[in-house]
Amino acid sequence: MLKLKKLLFESSITGQTQGSEEMGGYKGFFKLSEMEAYKKWIKKTLRVELVEGYKDPGIFKAVFLAGGPGSGKTYIAKGLFGIPDRVNVSQTGMKMVNSDKELKYLLNKFGFGTNLDALPDEVFHNLTGDGKDTSGLRSFAKDLTAERRRLYQNGRLGMIIDGTGDDYKKIASERAELEKIGYQTYMIFVNTTLEVALERNELRDRVLPASIVSASHKEVNRNIGAFQGLFGSSNFMIVDNNQQKTEDQAKKRFKMLVKQGLGSFVKKPIINKRALSWIRKQKILQGKG
Repeated sequence: MLKLKKLLFESSITGQTQGSEEMGGYKGFFKLSEMEAYKKWIKKTLRVELVEGYKDPGIFKAVFLAGGPGSGKTYIAKGLFGIPDRVNVSQTGMKMVNSDKELKYLLNKFGFGTNLDALPDEVFHNLTGDGKDTSGLRSFAKDLTAERRRLYQNGRLGMIIDGTGDDYKKIASERAELEKIGYQTYMIFVNTTLEVALERNELRDRVLPASIVSASHKEVNRNIGAFQGLFGSSNFMIVDNNQQKTEDQAKKRFKMLVKQGLGSFVKKPIINKRALSWIRKQKILQGKG
């Protein structure tokens, strides 16, 4: 069986190998020898973003997004936090963290496109799987996201962590890790019916197989009660995103939702002793103390 990983690593920067044509015309755009150099370049560009320091307005705040594929989490986040198109930073300075964004970028960069449902099963598995028999693209996207988040977290910058929410233990662990170093945490749960999620999935840039959307929707909704108990009612918001709204309707709705509690969370003063200690030391190190 011809593995996509081999095709990616053997293909030229602009060309298409005979093997890739046999796989349906999909082509890779980087060589194995270029992989490490590309990783270093990505990490370097990430570090450029860390310029706010302790003056960042969203410092020590982390908002988790939960909702299955097609629920509209990114749309809701952009509206609630005032994140412009093509920008990864909110008006409050909080940074978006989302492995889907990295994967989408890599899929386009390496010539596969984002309509995953249209790919042959073998190509789909090789692109999205994490095993040794895959291309490693999905793992690479996760590594880039982890590096981005590590740098943000080291700088104690505000983060909007976009995930599906199908793994309760993972989110509980991430929340505990953040709160241990002084972060305040909040969750926005974006809820839709399965029918709406399936319909919107077909309109996304990165279309997923319906079976994955259905399975994820089931697991995510099973965790609603557990998440509410974990974050507490004052730091947990359910957003019903079933209806399509005009731009004016959406703006009014987002304004109302911010007033319901999210706005006060973002503006909360920092009172955690560890967070205050970190800020004090940063001021000393930068000669501001």
